[in-house]
Amino acid sequence: MRTALVTGASRGIGRGIALHLASQGYGLTITSRNDDDLAALASQLRSAGAPRVAHAACDMADRRSLPELMVLHGAHFEDSMDALVVNAGVGTAGPVDSVRMDRFDKMIDVNLTSGLVLIQSALPLLRAAAAADPERGAKIVALSSITGAYAEAGFAAYGASKAALLSLVETVSLEESGNGVTATAVAPAYVDTDMAAWITDEIPAHTMIPVADVVAVVAMVLGLSRNTAITRIVMGRSGTSGRHA
Repeated sequence: MRTALVTGASRGIGRGIALHLASQGYGLTITSRNDDDLAALASQLRSAGAPRVAHAACDMADRRSLPELMVLHGAHFEDSMDALVVNAGVGTAGPVDSVRMDRFDKMIDVNLTSGLVLIQSALPLLRAAAAADPERGAKIVALSSITGAYAEAGFAAYGASKAALLSLVETVSLEESGNGVTATAVAPAYVDTDMAAWITDEIPAHTMIPVADVVAVVAMVLGLSRNTAITRIVMGRSGTSGRHA
């Protein structure tokens, strides 16, 4: 049984990824901030095909609690993890001259620091899975943003946190791909989720990237052999330059 841990799993992109992995027979560990949401999702994932689902509510800004997710996963799945999906994130838009430092700190904690702590904690499990499956290896997929790849007015703080995540993922892949653990950052423009609802008066939801398209990209990455390393995939919206959200 292949296994994965998905953060931010209760809605949006994370939920779509978790449901897809369940349909592929993955055993799953899921996390978000609300345990009731996770319990309901766990039932749906089992119905979709997941043979086993573990879940725990967790605040990604609380770095000290994050290694416990790996302990939970290891206990349920024999200290092995085929895929880590770092999806949870927060964002605030606004010009650089009015960025509130408390919001900037929160974005760094959730969008970047949690990714580093999760990856560090998961590497022993990922290396074990890669050793057990030398053809496919193990995978890390992190959800970044097109604003981390290309500068965009109004997204200085958010874009900086996501740009740092891109750099982190590229370096992790450089260091770990020799051990069979490859890492990819997926950086989409606006995706039709609750997180993008604030901008729908300017950018209609039907013009945004569907969650299913992001899930398809993640599925493609997870299906690659250990010999292929794609460190970033930028997803633009049709009808745009492909360099802004």
